[in-house]
Amino acid sequence: MIIVKNADKSEWPELFKRPALNVDEIYDRVREIIYHVREEGDQALFEYGRMFDSVNIQNLSVSENEIAQAGNLVSNELKEAIRIAAENIRKFHMAQLPNNIEVETTPGVVCWQKAVPVSSVGLYIPGGTAPLFSTVLMLAIPATIAGCDEIIICSPPNKEGNIDPAILYAADLVGVNTIFKLGGSQAIAAMAYGTQTVPKVNKIFGPGNAYVTTAKQIVSLGDVAIDMPAGPSEVLVIADDSSDPVFVAADLLSQAEHGADSQVILATTSEQLINNVQKEVEVQLAHLPRMKIACESLKNSRLVLMPSMSTIVEFTNWYAPEHLIIQTEEYVDIVDNIRNAGSVFLGPYSPESVGDYASGTNHTLPTSGYAKAYSGVNIDSFVKKITFQEISLEGLRRLGPVAQKLAEAESLEAHKNAITVRLNKK
Repeated sequence: MIIVKNADKSEWPELFKRPALNVDEIYDRVREIIYHVREEGDQALFEYGRMFDSVNIQNLSVSENEIAQAGNLVSNELKEAIRIAAENIRKFHMAQLPNNIEVETTPGVVCWQKAVPVSSVGLYIPGGTAPLFSTVLMLAIPATIAGCDEIIICSPPNKEGNIDPAILYAADLVGVNTIFKLGGSQAIAAMAYGTQTVPKVNKIFGPGNAYVTTAKQIVSLGDVAIDMPAGPSEVLVIADDSSDPVFVAADLLSQAEHGADSQVILATTSEQLINNVQKEVEVQLAHLPRMKIACESLKNSRLVLMPSMSTIVEFTNWYAPEHLIIQTEEYVDIVDNIRNAGSVFLGPYSPESVGDYASGTNHTLPTSGYAKAYSGVNIDSFVKKITFQEISLEGLRRLGPVAQKLAEAESLEAHKNAITVRLNKK
């Protein structure tokens, strides 16, 4: 990891660049894949399965029998852990259900707002080096709570043509049984446009590699909505002299093992802590099965010394991390000043790992600085809000002249006339 000491604010943009996602290099290839799937449907999906997943699948759909058998391949201990996590995620997201509102803005003018679920959603679940069955819970549970009529899952198969059994078990647990053996940008294209087997959806959710991310961006330009812009995972840890370097190092590595393009940052006022964390990272790294991936990620990562906690808070809001862990002694004094972060973890016993799996909050979060403008996935991600209004004749007599005057000022005579003909009717 690179140590940065008291960098001037003018240096922040260069020193703390995220690992570059070179979209230009893969954009044309992804666009070609999307076009091929759009034109050829299932046939293109079969071809890309052989090309990218080295598997010759004859049926893209996961059968009821495969879903039923998956439960037998998952240990009872893991099943119980998944069930507990699902219950906490359900509790937290149930509390987010929006209330409909109704207001009489002027006598005789009643306006109200109603939340309506997105009718069909597609959930992309990564299934490569780390099959993310937890993402099934994070996406499917709020989708079912919101009341989406159609929920489908796409996840890449292994070399035997099967989806990880824990993914299938989690999907079955939350009531989603329309699942397809599809990965990569071809899966995104299939959900965006539909094929002979895969239905077209209105909105696509889920993380993925550079090809998946680029495909989501391309199809969102006009053909389907997506959850948010997202890229490689990241964490920023704020710590001080009171922080345990073992905890800090563990939190940094838990994110570094996500992928070689992940980024982890420690921001602290303590030079001694930086030294201790650096040593502890080396100790813990040696025992990680995904050590090679974590090592690559650490090349993009920083141990940052800053002169004051206020500077660290300013830096945090500028960086806008996906995950923010605050392990300082007085973390309560800091948290109210945080404006830009995907999800925040407070105190020494709140590792990001728990939020990733089981606390109840959602782990599908904005990355690459998008936390400045985007929220993580929540119930609102799966609903749209429609406004209604009912105006009585009395209400139109009261408010109509106001609208007429505004329309006239904008030179929109037909707008004004739509009111005038009503007011003049005997």
